[in-house]
Amino acid sequence: MSEDIRLTKLQLDALVEVGNIGMGHAATALSRMINKKVEMTVPYINLLPVERLPEIFGNVESLVAGVYMEIEGDANGKVLLLFPRESALHLADLLMGREIGATKVLSEIDQEALKEVGNILLGNHLTALHQFTGLNMRQSIPKLAFDMIGALMDFLIIELSKVSAEALVIETQLLEPTNKIKGYFIFLLDPDSPAKILAALGVGGDP
Repeated sequence: MSEDIRLTKLQLDALVEVGNIGMGHAATALSRMINKKVEMTVPYINLLPVERLPEIFGNVESLVAGVYMEIEGDANGKVLLLFPRESALHLADLLMGREIGATKVLSEIDQEALKEVGNILLGNHLTALHQFTGLNMRQSIPKLAFDMIGALMDFLIIELSKVSAEALVIETQLLEPTNKIKGYFIFLLDPDSPAKILAALGVGGDP
């Protein structure tokens, strides 16, 4: 995917650093929430054209849980946090204190727990961004959908491409002693917001 990167290495490194700090704070919050030590990392970050997002997930019929939120303030946009089906079910087990693998279908309580995780992850990411940049952003109440990745990607490509032609994709991995849970943040920012964030990080300018 290197041909689609339009950020310099310095810019990517700055975003990864913010992401890692945000996920570190989120891991602390989740550890307290479930009374078990967890770690979170950001192994991958890239800027991609919206129409190429399905390539990340492969099979368009794969089921995912998507937590959708909006961002308003000094930078504006929309965020979709995607968990592949197995990761979503395992995360629900972890949050609800069940044996990993016990959940086969997300209950209403499970869905509320996943939305709260989305709230925590995004909130801590925005807090870290504020600490680095001074930019103030707030998030909307999260909404959750459980559907095939193709259907959610169609929604992104058709609807959200009106907001932005490109998406910032941040993979995150939640690690606890015996499990690894993978998720993807997909940020679709208003056209002037990426440059504003990069400039505030001190890595602005053309790639």
